[in-house]
Amino acid sequence: MTSELEMKQWSVISERGCEASALTYEEARRLVHRLGGEGRHGLCIITDEAASRMTTGGLNKKSEVNLDRT
Repeated sequence: MTSELEMKQWSVISERGCEASALTYEEARRLVHRLGGEGRHGLCIITDEAASRMTTGGLNKKSEVNLDRT
């Protein structure tokens, strides 16, 4: 049986948005280390499912509403 950490179900997000998806946890951890070394901020490892909710859910919709008001 494969551990969830070995499954390609992890995403890396930063202050810029989703950096990569469909990674193993080890691949995600390496990417966080590399991006952190490049000065990227707000790095987190989350599941692909959670990342997809962020890009299709409330966060982007709220940003669009704020843009309409200006």
